This record gives sequence, C-alpha cells and structure tokens, in this order.
Amino acid sequence: MDAATGHGMEPSRDAAPGLRSSDRAWLLGIDLAWGEHRPDGVALLEGTRGGVAWRGGGLVQGDDALMAWVRGRVPPGDAVFAAVDAPLVCPNETGARPVDRETHRWFGRQHAGCHPSNARLCRRPLRVATLLRGMGFEIGWDLRSRRQAAEVYPHPAMVRWFGLDRVLKYKRPPVVGRRREFGRYQRLLRDLMSEEFPGLSPHADVEALMGAAWSKPAEDQLDAFFCALIAWWHWRDSGTRTQVLGDVETGFLLVPQASER
Repeated sequence: MDAATGHGMEPSRDAAPGLRSSDRAWLLGIDLAWGEHRPDGVALLEGTRGGVAWRGGGLVQGDDALMAWVRGRVPPGDAVFAAVDAPLVCPNETGARPVDRETHRWFGRQHAGCHPSNARLCRRPLRVATLLRGMGFEIGWDLRSRRQAAEVYPHPAMVRWFGLDRVLKYKRPPVVGRRREFGRYQRLLRDLMSEEFPGLSPHADVEALMGAAWSKPAEDQLDAFFCALIAWWHWRDSGTRTQVLGDVETGFLLVPQASER
C-alpha cells in the first residue's frame, strides 16, 4: 500500500485538483471529545507550499457546533486535510482494533500505545466521521482526494518529533505534575516549530497557547494545534514523511516519521 496515497481510485479528469496537486490547503486539527459533555479543541491553519498561517481555533461543544465551526471557516470546495484525535474507523463492536495493538508494538516502550477502541466505546467519534463524510470528506490519507479526514494520536507523534523516551504526562494527575509536563510540552513544541515549521506565521493566539498555564481548555486547544501541525506535515511533504499504521477497513492512524534533527 502506498503510504502517501492510500489505495483510492484515480480521480476523474473533470475533478477538482486533489490535495497533492493543490498549492493551497486548509489544515484542520480536532481534539475530539469522545463523550457528549466535554468540548472539542479546534485549530485551523491555511497552508501554502511556502508556509502556513493561523486561521483560528478554540473550543466548541457538540456535533452541531463542531460542524458549524468547520463550515464557517473552510469555503465549500476548498482543499482541506483534517487530523482528528479520535477513532474514525472502528468496525469491531468489542475489544480493540488491530491498529490499537500495532501502536503498542511500535510505541509501547514509551507508553504511547492507543487505548482499545471499539464501536461501543467510540459512538461519538464514529458519528462525527459520518458527519464529515456528509461535508465531502473521505476518511483516509489519500492526497489525490480533495478533502480527507485522518485519525492521528498525538502521543506517538510527540515521541517521534520530540525524541522522547516516555510520553509527556500532562494528562494525568496530580495537577502539579500536569503543569510541569504541560510546560515541557510547550517548550519542546516551540523548539520543534523553529526547526521543522519555520514557515508558520507568528500570531498572538499561537503565542498565547504556547505560554498558557495548564488547564483543561488550554490542553485541548494546544492538542488541536498539534493535530493541525500533523496535518500540515502530511500535506506539505506529500505523505513522504508519514507512517500509516493500520488500514481504512479496520482502522488506521497517521504518525509523522522521526525528525532528522
């Protein structure tokens, strides 16, 4: 299987250019809440081959608000790649997906393997995947398509990009530990941005995220921004520096290849 393109059909000659051939694309990051009562973090970048600019972010509550946020910021028909931190393909009713187990083979030593996912546990992510399809997204990573939404998981990406021996523990109590690890996350991300993402235009909102003290809202928004960077990485380099774990039938996720820093 071609990690850059997947195994989609060739587009028709009359189709709009896909993401691969587009010189401009929207890069969307979504830190999706699995339940109904917590907000989603969202972040949007506008990418060109020469750089990328921040186009907004924040928190939204519920399916309708999430879809409205995307529709209100991404013009119909524009090329867009969405990186979603949640299972978008999960046909198994119980247990774990093959890709969940595969992440433990690759990243278990760093404690960065996925939690088991099944249709019973991730009803909302699968519902959101259906809503994204209704907006013209395909679920996958094929850059020949115009709109794609792919599952990502920040922890393995952090292991790769930051060169970690263990994941950052900013999601676990006690609060003092979360604050310390969140600050480390921000410092490592700032260093990565200067080395791997120098084309990112400065923006006050990004600076605020990079300097915020830990809180759950700050965490969700920074994770969404991190997902958007994964989307830009995949689109900018035409998938050549992305590892695909799993498949579109049983579940997959995208992991950036290790930085050559």
